[in-house]
Amino acid sequence: MNSKTRNAFLFASIVSMGGFVFGLDAALISGGVDLIQTEFDLSAERLGTAVASPALGVLLALPFAGFVCNRFGRKTAIVVIAILYLLSAIGSAVAPNYWSLVAARFLGGVGWSSITLASMYIGEIAPPKWRGKLVSMTQINIVIGLTIAYFISYLIHYLAGADIGWVQSLGVTPSNCWRWMLAAEVPVCLIWMGLVLVIPESPYWLIYRGREEDAALCLTRIMDEDQIAAHVGEVKQSLQQSSQDHSMKAQLSEIFGKPMRLTFVIAFTIASAQQSCGINAVLFYAQTIFKQLGIGDNAAFVQAIWVGVISVVFTVLGLLAVDKVGRRPMVVGGMLWIIASLGLCAYTFHEARYTLSTESVGEISERLKDVSEISSIGSLAGTEFSSDIEFREALRDLIGRSATTKHFNMFLEEAIQINATLILVGILSFIAAFQFSVGPVMWVLFSELFPVSVRGTAIPFFAIVTSLTSWLVQIFFPWQLENMGMTTIFLSYAATVGLGLAILYFTLVETKNLSIEEIQGKLSS
Repeated sequence: MNSKTRNAFLFASIVSMGGFVFGLDAALISGGVDLIQTEFDLSAERLGTAVASPALGVLLALPFAGFVCNRFGRKTAIVVIAILYLLSAIGSAVAPNYWSLVAARFLGGVGWSSITLASMYIGEIAPPKWRGKLVSMTQINIVIGLTIAYFISYLIHYLAGADIGWVQSLGVTPSNCWRWMLAAEVPVCLIWMGLVLVIPESPYWLIYRGREEDAALCLTRIMDEDQIAAHVGEVKQSLQQSSQDHSMKAQLSEIFGKPMRLTFVIAFTIASAQQSCGINAVLFYAQTIFKQLGIGDNAAFVQAIWVGVISVVFTVLGLLAVDKVGRRPMVVGGMLWIIASLGLCAYTFHEARYTLSTESVGEISERLKDVSEISSIGSLAGTEFSSDIEFREALRDLIGRSATTKHFNMFLEEAIQINATLILVGILSFIAAFQFSVGPVMWVLFSELFPVSVRGTAIPFFAIVTSLTSWLVQIFFPWQLENMGMTTIFLSYAATVGLGLAILYFTLVETKNLSIEEIQGKLSS
């Protein structure tokens, strides 16, 4: 690897660090979901809004991301995003009330567009043979950020309840430790904000803006000088062959036009399927999902760490495979793997049974003396329920919705009979399948499918599709948990992936080792 390639790797690494910040920002809240719900006395719908507010932020920001990066440059947009992440982390940690928390996390969601811009920027500076690996670095950093977030959440959760002097002197308690979890993002934001100041502007954007001399100077940092003139000419030709009107309206017209119809179908389908599989419900509510196994708080935090570790391992494997195996085999095979994993989880929850023994009823009654209706749960002793929904509804009828929501995990821990190992295998298999395939490969495809003339609008547009799907999954998960149950949730995720697989099987073309111009020719032929 020569110095030019090393520079490309360095700049790509700095930009892809936005994925690490994203991973932290997204997953740190997972350890505090129950505490936030208790502190602000939230319904399932309001809890879903708090967790999903960043997804709404990015959803509303992405329509403007194309304009900002095309008007002011990729680098400027990334610097602004780093500042927004920092403000969001501080605001979330000190939020005095529910709506302040929602607003601060919404602001962080605007920063989530860093994933889209990272894919765009890296795709424009990377040599074709390295593009897949370099774009996938963002996904690597996302899952590393997720994993570190789970470790941080567990560590703070453990320290808050460990009766350690220096921890107590800082004011860390079991009830407010969620604030410390969210505050852990602040130093990382400061570091990234400093690093992005040293990256160069995208040469593609400079040519797009008619600044060919600046582009050539920029390219000397990442490309041998004898290749620069030919590369600039190739990009200019690509621009000239596309619409000369570079307004957002003209770009959208080109994206929806007949010549790009196949590209549109591929991008829309994978953008929808990538999030409708429920990945962000599992990642952002990891501890909540594991608590449905009745294993208790500490064990749920530990199992969430396994989610992070598996994410890192299989994302690395996916990175190594993306330019060897190819995009199409990884997407098709990965989606089949996802469906099988979700099916295993659905089956195991379907076979679960829920029964409170007389001894359990007595212990719970003693622990929940403050619940006025608690004496009535004696009628549940020895009654077997075939689903978590039936069990939850029976509790609601006896002690009310509020008390059931607050204490359901305690009842679940005493009543559930389930093969927890099989669920763990299914969830980890699902995580592995996603991170090996559609997780990183979608962003690789986004960096390859679109001509430079529309990329500034196309990538944010299809990222909106992904973000809308993600927001719907996140905001409705708490409601689904209380009203549909885990079996139905996993089955619904598997069904949407199956639909996406059917479409992509007949439309997705291979883009491995092709230049962006060659890919355009293949899609339009």
